[in-house]
Amino acid sequence: MDVLTLSRIQFGVTIAFHYIYPPLSIGLGIMLVLMEGLWLKTGKPIYHQMARFWTKVFALTFAIGVATGIVMEFEFGTNWATYSRFVGDVFGSALAAEGIFAFFLESGFLAVLLFGWDKVGRKTHFFSTCMVALGAHFSAVWIIVANSWMQTPAGYKLVEHNGAMRAEITDFWQLVFNPSSMDRLLHTVSGAWCAGAFLVVSVSAWYLLKGKHVEFARKSLKLGLIVALVSTLLQAVTGHTSAQGVAKNQPAKLAAFEGLYHTTSNAPLVLAGFVDVKNEKVVGLAVPGMLSFLVHNNFHSPVTGLNEFKPEDRPPVQASFLFFHGMVGIGFALISVAALGFIYFRKGTLHERRWVLWILVFSVLGPQFANQLGWFAAEVGRQPWIVYGLMRTPEGLSAVVKAEAVVASLVMFTFIYFLLFAVFIYLLNDKIQHGPHDADLIPSGKLALPTKN
Repeated sequence: MDVLTLSRIQFGVTIAFHYIYPPLSIGLGIMLVLMEGLWLKTGKPIYHQMARFWTKVFALTFAIGVATGIVMEFEFGTNWATYSRFVGDVFGSALAAEGIFAFFLESGFLAVLLFGWDKVGRKTHFFSTCMVALGAHFSAVWIIVANSWMQTPAGYKLVEHNGAMRAEITDFWQLVFNPSSMDRLLHTVSGAWCAGAFLVVSVSAWYLLKGKHVEFARKSLKLGLIVALVSTLLQAVTGHTSAQGVAKNQPAKLAAFEGLYHTTSNAPLVLAGFVDVKNEKVVGLAVPGMLSFLVHNNFHSPVTGLNEFKPEDRPPVQASFLFFHGMVGIGFALISVAALGFIYFRKGTLHERRWVLWILVFSVLGPQFANQLGWFAAEVGRQPWIVYGLMRTPEGLSAVVKAEAVVASLVMFTFIYFLLFAVFIYLLNDKIQHGPHDADLIPSGKLALPTKN
């Protein structure tokens, strides 16, 4: 296997494993703000108990997320040095902004969130919780801005430096608000909210099935289902606007997503199937005209096909198609699961529907698979470009990196990540098995707040 393929596999493994944790941190951050806010508003100790329990889970995901994210910074310099020189001015600005506006904000208030329950006033603690959640979102903002610039570059100029071309910023705000950044940001953040909400839903449903911590589980499940339903519906809306942006700015990617080879009016929307690459067609179930309608808001405008592009400029069609449709299919399944759970909860019969509770227990996997498939679809669909239209992926590779070194580091990272994941699952299971502490139902010290009738 050549060094390019090995380097791409290594970076894919690294970021895929890392991407398990930031969405959970962002989603749990929102849940903590809502839980603690409800405690401040109502004074009911059950919300205090919920906030303290889920804070422990948040701390675990945050710690593993930080540890796994550091490796990617080194890979930019070791495996992708040419690419790093090309985008250094752009990425340097975005990542510096993340450090200033996100990481310092999040880490600065994290200690108060984790250890300040009985040491600061309840409003101060709630403010700290909000700042940690805001910092997690700011981190997503700047990472998505940097990645979106790779998809739709803007606000730059190309200059020659020591015989090599590099991109330099000419307009920072054009960089931030590049053509795809806001659509992708909203879609990614709503996916993170799904991840956090369905984790809360899953654990709460498990407690109800086991008859443990029933009041805690009911309150957590209700809040989790509301956030899950809202965020999954938001996923559908932001996914639609993001796809319209892809059609405009990266038409080859959209054509690969739908397996569309020929520019077509009244273009069909594929619901399920696979791409017959040899015969340049999709075998499966499709709705005539729906792709044209979703892209152009009418059935008659043509959708650009892959044959408009040179073969060397086309993304891998089969992989792009499967990743994209897998993400969409899981997304609509999660909407159905959230709606089903919410309806039965409102009727007061959810505890009688054990089959629904079991679905809710395993629903925690849905956002993880959807988020991973969405990232794969976005990155594979950008190929063969590492920076769309400016630099091809092979051109970004380091000149001196050797295949043997990449293999050795890939094996090492895989082993370490396996251990980290095992530790994460063990600690998460331990916290779930122990459950919330009854003592947290009676807030003490400066955080004490009388319960309203």
